Amino acid sequence: MPITFKPAWWLPGPHLQTLWNPLCRKPAALRRRRERLWLADGDFLDLDWHGPHSATAPLVLVLHGLTGSSDSRYVVGLQLALAARGWASVALNWRGCSGEPNLLARGYHSGASEDLAETIAHLCAQRPLAPLYAVGYSLGGNVLLKHLGEAGNASQLRGAVAVSVPFRLDQCADRIGQGFSRVYQAHFMREMVAYVRSKQRLFADLGQADRLSTLERLGPLDGMRTFWDFDGRITAPLHGFSDAQDYYRRASSRYFLGRIHTPTLIIQAADDPFVFRHSLPEPGELAPSIQFELHAHGGHVGFVDGSPRRPGYYLERRIPQWLAARAAGQ
Repeated sequence: MPITFKPAWWLPGPHLQTLWNPLCRKPAALRRRRERLWLADGDFLDLDWHGPHSATAPLVLVLHGLTGSSDSRYVVGLQLALAARGWASVALNWRGCSGEPNLLARGYHSGASEDLAETIAHLCAQRPLAPLYAVGYSLGGNVLLKHLGEAGNASQLRGAVAVSVPFRLDQCADRIGQGFSRVYQAHFMREMVAYVRSKQRLFADLGQADRLSTLERLGPLDGMRTFWDFDGRITAPLHGFSDAQDYYRRASSRYFLGRIHTPTLIIQAADDPFVFRHSLPEPGELAPSIQFELHAHGGHVGFVDGSPRRPGYYLERRIPQWLAARAAGQ
């Protein structure tokens, strides 16, 4: 039976639940080993390893959300919780998210399942005897579910967990432009524009005129206020989509759920301020391998309980528990 989530009384409503982790949670000390994975296209991803360096210890790949990194509080918290069970973990930094701009004009996005597939293949080669699982949050959850649907019964994962998933990217782009959620939208716009500007500076400093011109052809970076603006002017042309609508349609994980064969847990809050209630999949859209856990409250990657003195983190209890149950069953 799933652990019951009762939201903290002192964090009422979805926004306080959502904001606690990035703004108020104290960072935990975590010793990790960084590995640079070179991709087939000449770019790189940075992987941060934690836990037992063992050939057979279960290994969990952790995928962060938009404008996050392996240092996001929810990533670090999960890696610590997994290590307490004797499990190893490796946190992926999407392209350009590890504190250093990536080398190509392209970046990461909500449908970048090709980067995830390369990472999974690398981990299987690194630790062929270790059972491999994956956990994705928000954007990372969308990429994970898309990959699982594309791979079918060849995903190479024993189990997967996706949290606070933006199942329909077009509808989520609309939702985050409403009410208080516009505060999140403004934050993301600042971070994503800064991400592109940092690459422009890198290419200028390195004298890489061709890559710099690719970014400059996208036009000025001013005046983008919505996801539709950014994804139409930046994400779509950089990554081979005709426009924002084409990107949203081809990258939204909701369209891949019926093809998933890997045992998968999805944890979602009905009050997620990034996701409309009607954006959540209907039971008939879910493959038999999917367990959908919908809570009335929790916000977006929130799920904080406990007391002000001792905050608790439901996700860091529930996810390791579910993964351990999967491992025991297998």
